[in-house]
Amino acid sequence: MHRLGLSCALALLLLAPASAFASGTGYVFVSNEQSNDIAVLDPKSDYAVVARIATGRRPRDMHFTKDRQRLLVACGDDDEIDVIDVAALKVIDRIKTGSSPEIFLLSPDERTLFVSDEEDSSVEAIDVEDKKIEREIQTGPEPEGLALGGGILYATSEMADVVHVIDPAAGRVTTSIVVGSRPRRLLLRPEAHELWVSDEMSGDIALIDTKADRLLRMVTFDPPGFRRIDVTPVGLALSHDRKLAFITLGRANHVAFVDPETKAVLAYVLVGSRAWGVAVSHDDKTLFVTNGLSDDLTIIDIASRKAIKSVAVGRTPHSVVVDD
Repeated sequence: MHRLGLSCALALLLLAPASAFASGTGYVFVSNEQSNDIAVLDPKSDYAVVARIATGRRPRDMHFTKDRQRLLVACGDDDEIDVIDVAALKVIDRIKTGSSPEIFLLSPDERTLFVSDEEDSSVEAIDVEDKKIEREIQTGPEPEGLALGGGILYATSEMADVVHVIDPAAGRVTTSIVVGSRPRRLLLRPEAHELWVSDEMSGDIALIDTKADRLLRMVTFDPPGFRRIDVTPVGLALSHDRKLAFITLGRANHVAFVDPETKAVLAYVLVGSRAWGVAVSHDDKTLFVTNGLSDDLTIIDIASRKAIKSVAVGRTPHSVVVDD
């Protein structure tokens, strides 16, 4: 297909109302930063890697479109978002970004991509249809984590140790909230008016009151056999029933199970080396954790809180998503 025709088809797929959602392949997708591919695992084949999708250099964050027909992946060293056809398991288009995209979000109407560009110290708003940067919002150095809710965009700045509160319509930062050292990822709990922030170097989770835009408290971790300096939390996820939170603890090689209401740590589960990305199956039975230094994916039974399997996936796995 001619590239212009392909781009138009992509825009129509991204922008069209999803009246009928794809049934879901059940596949688990893992982005590998150093092997420049997406590993595709099939749970029906005991999580064997059944395919590899070649991408741009340094694939990191990933998100499905609402209809699950497309998977988008940020390729940091090629300054682009690759668009993958989930049925064909191949890249069908690319959307250029600023320098070194890592984390991104699609707006609820899927017309806009919000992308954190580490080297440009900015968050970009990119029009999906024409693939042009509409707006560039300046942030502190090394923006990474993004969250969007209630018409407000939140972004972390790793070097400034703040979370920026952004008005995306106006394209400006309205306030900045000081958190812990090197904030990485964000998790919104709109029902509790809370924003969770993983502070990698201070080893905690900062909790922000999104109504007052102020820091509420910190949640700390003490996994068995590791010093506090080893605790470097990054990945955050909630179960679909909203009753459990999961935090990957980086060099502490564990994932923490946390009660979202009481903030109590319920369990620590040992995984691979440098636990990083995390995702939950739709039925809330299985947790997936990428381990960046052991080059594998740990699969955890949530009910028993036990790791049941580790699978080699590629060099330096970053993120994981599940098509279920």
